[in-house]
Amino acid sequence: MYSLYDINLDRGLVRNMRPSEQVLRISEWIWERVTEAGARGVVLGMSGGLDSSITAVLCKKAFPDTTLGLIMPCFSPKEDVEHAKMVASKFGIEAKVIDISDIFKSFLKILEGQEYDEGGRGEVDTAVANLKPRLRMICLYYFANKLNYLVVGTGNKSEISIGYFTKYGDGAADILPLGDLLKTEERKFAEELDIPRAIIEKVPTAGLWEGQTDEAEIRMSYEDLDAIISALERGDVSSIHSFDREVVERVKRMVEKSRHKREQIPVFTKP
Repeated sequence: MYSLYDINLDRGLVRNMRPSEQVLRISEWIWERVTEAGARGVVLGMSGGLDSSITAVLCKKAFPDTTLGLIMPCFSPKEDVEHAKMVASKFGIEAKVIDISDIFKSFLKILEGQEYDEGGRGEVDTAVANLKPRLRMICLYYFANKLNYLVVGTGNKSEISIGYFTKYGDGAADILPLGDLLKTEERKFAEELDIPRAIIEKVPTAGLWEGQTDEAEIRMSYEDLDAIISALERGDVSSIHSFDREVVERVKRMVEKSRHKREQIPVFTKP
């Protein structure tokens, strides 16, 4: 069987439950992990997307009075901020808006010695784009330290499996409630939680640059990606053969190349 990352939740346990059972189990799991760590509550980034909206509502169910959502725009579309505020308002989630645009510009000027061109349309610099989630991580862990909270990550199994996240950015978290749920499994889950329809139907994007979308970067739909990931896990050769071989090999390469993102830091051991 093709081995993928071992997520925090028991593999397949949550996926085989009904949405209502999933909500209860994951909320309980969040409470258990936070309580075991001796923490008082949770903090997470709210981007206005589906993953963070689902995670925020689950956290609110686990910790009604000690859930903090940080809305951290960085040259982000106004719609994203509005959607994040919409979720916070609808579910009574305490939220802080921290615009990190100026911090991002200042930091980049220190590093590169030049001003950030907000309207630039040149080739995307991945190192520059990844500064945004890493700055957000700093904010999340500041409040986690200050309040004795745990940082809750919002990544799902599809993204984690192929390394579609920024190491020590949005990949930095203490727990991952959605880590065993594929992207395509989240819609029914979101409907069970009554997430606003505008967010459920929104085009998935990490918001790293203008016009960026997840599927364009991955170069395939989430439906295809999830089907391949599931087939690889099951060792279901017949299902894999229904896809172009190059596409399947590309998914395998993404899994292997991103393995370092999911494993603990290697430590040299004395002979």
